[in-house]
Amino acid sequence: MPTVEVADLKDGDFLLDVRENDEWQAGHAEGALHIPLSEFVARFGELTEAAPQDGRVNVVCRSGGRSAQVTMYLAQQGIDAANVDGGMQVWAAAGRPVVTDTGEAGFVL
Repeated sequence: MPTVEVADLKDGDFLLDVRENDEWQAGHAEGALHIPLSEFVARFGELTEAAPQDGRVNVVCRSGGRSAQVTMYLAQQGIDAANVDGGMQVWAAAGRPVVTDTGEAGFVL
């Protein structure tokens, strides 16, 4: 399965967060698209509308398990996708910003 290291992600890279609502509300990467795993199939159209047509979908969850499932599904659909290795835990540990919906500092739940 394709993976990407947090350090290799650049500002502006497309990020899909598949964590649940309470995790998202505690803190997330700014600019990420949020579609919880539990709603993913029903909301798949939102991803296809928002994702760049010529770019990769970088999928993130808390630690990498749920995002791996979504990454495999997207690859089966012919979408260029990569699992963010270590998820939001590594994102935060690397000093990358974690924010709330109001733009304040957040945390990884």
